[in-house]
Amino acid sequence: MAKGLYEREDAIRLALLSAVAGESIFLLGPPGVGKSLIARRLKHAFADGVSFEYLMSKFSTPDEVFGPVSIKKLKEEDKYERLTDRYLPGANIVFLDEIWKAGPAIQNALLTILNEKIYRNGDEDMRVNIRGIITASNELPARNANLAPIWDRFLIRLEMGNIKKFSNFLNMITDVKDVYEDDIPDNLRLYEEELNKWSALIDKIEIGAEVLNVIQLVKVKFEEHNARVGASGDTIIVHDRRWKKIIRLLRSSAFLNGRQQVDLMDCELMNHCLWSRPSQRELIRKTISDAVEKHGYTLAVNLQMLKKEVKEFEADVDKEIRVRHVISQAQLMPVDDEYFQLELADTKFQGKFITIKQYRQLQIGEQQVVNFYDANQNLVNRIKAAKSAKEHSIEVYHDSKQHTYKLETRLIDTHEVIMKKPHSIVQKYWDERYQQLAGFIGGQLTNMRENEPTQLSQLQSNLFVDTAFAEVVQKNFREVAEHLQALQLRLEQLQFSYTNV
Repeated sequence: MAKGLYEREDAIRLALLSAVAGESIFLLGPPGVGKSLIARRLKHAFADGVSFEYLMSKFSTPDEVFGPVSIKKLKEEDKYERLTDRYLPGANIVFLDEIWKAGPAIQNALLTILNEKIYRNGDEDMRVNIRGIITASNELPARNANLAPIWDRFLIRLEMGNIKKFSNFLNMITDVKDVYEDDIPDNLRLYEEELNKWSALIDKIEIGAEVLNVIQLVKVKFEEHNARVGASGDTIIVHDRRWKKIIRLLRSSAFLNGRQQVDLMDCELMNHCLWSRPSQRELIRKTISDAVEKHGYTLAVNLQMLKKEVKEFEADVDKEIRVRHVISQAQLMPVDDEYFQLELADTKFQGKFITIKQYRQLQIGEQQVVNFYDANQNLVNRIKAAKSAKEHSIEVYHDSKQHTYKLETRLIDTHEVIMKKPHSIVQKYWDERYQQLAGFIGGQLTNMRENEPTQLSQLQSNLFVDTAFAEVVQKNFREVAEHLQALQLRLEQLQFSYTNV
């Protein structure tokens, strides 16, 4: 179906999925991006496909959409009945463009067709055999218009735009293939009998606990978001009927992928079902991704318990092999982060401060000319000096003598760790504890490798979901394995620390 089309694969896939599921799809986009083409190509997938296409306007009448009133029935039987064979009720694939321009009479009739597959023809309820309804518009329904009921009937909502990749654009405008040509082989087409069998099988597809947990969490997050933004904000409203239809869509995806159970990859399809405004899509995408990560595939591993035991083991070893002492040491005390202060016993020497930089350049026994400053940082003396062999002292040469002055210091507490070899009995107990924990973690890792959920091997082959979403689905399982490997490494480092003191 996508042959000869460019960057329209997602729209084709979702249109076919919605048709097999018996649901509808709404395409949002400007004129000329292929919305009607999707509907015409979808018709080719069905062996008995009859299509109906109509461009709505405010002047559209029910006769143009549902068929004209039968004059014969009206005259002979006094019955108001439409001739529907070549109109919407008699079609399998329906495309309604500019749907929001339809009048109330058309909209009301569409509601029962979209929801119950029933058209009220005169005084009789007519069962319609519509497989897929594709609607389109270049705008969303106005919020103040009475269009909410029909808008809610469109399960899949997809925004389409112009081709983005330049090479695809050039190929599209130079391609001479007739994109409306029906070139699907007969053996690939879907028949009515086959589709009916599929429908019964789709209803039997199981919903995994992980998927139900994701849906429940997404629903709760939406309720929390709505409570935060208030009634006047951009609330995300999803009614019960839509959730039920979403489950049918997910089941259809699993069935067409050859599975007996919906998996977490299928949950990505909800991104196309839950938004009402494009501004909501990023929040919805993040909410679904976060929920899938939280309830991703994993095995029963009590990481918190393991982390606690390893941490307690580390604390016991640390307490035994590391003896900590607090030592008070004198350190030079900076003044304004720029000077050291001299302790002057005699007042004859002028200059109470020396810069930190100049003091650190001094060497023992090597005289240099040094600047000395008063309390106001004024230069008051310039004289030879050297670093003293005595700690935190300076030798100053004046009055033909050498004078040693101490610099102001302060006591600083430093922590010293002395490593102590553990007693052999203690070490034996630790070795047993290490073997027990390491063996348990190793067993968990082996269990994860050997009993990896079968769903993980199928993530890359989903027909309707981008393979990039597989990273989100695998994240929880992968992170559990990474946490176990990290604990394994911590244990090895711990054993090395107490056996090599």
